[in-house]
Amino acid sequence: MRVLVKAKPSSREYGIEKISENNFVVSVKEPPVRGQANEGIIRTLAEYFGVSRSQVRIVSGWTSRNKIIEIL
Repeated sequence: MRVLVKAKPSSREYGIEKISENNFVVSVKEPPVRGQANEGIIRTLAEYFGVSRSQVRIVSGWTSRNKIIEIL
């Protein structure tokens, strides 16, 4: 399954807001430095979908706020 994610790094708390079936806004505390926010997004989505972190990967948008993420 592929989902579209809008990232909100450096937030006060972790959170996921479901916009539509495949569209989410993910807030993480990590700053967007050296992939820290991306790792936080992967961890948060893995917990939300109940899968391991290795089953979540960023397909597109590694340096962008808008990302395409694949969940296996």
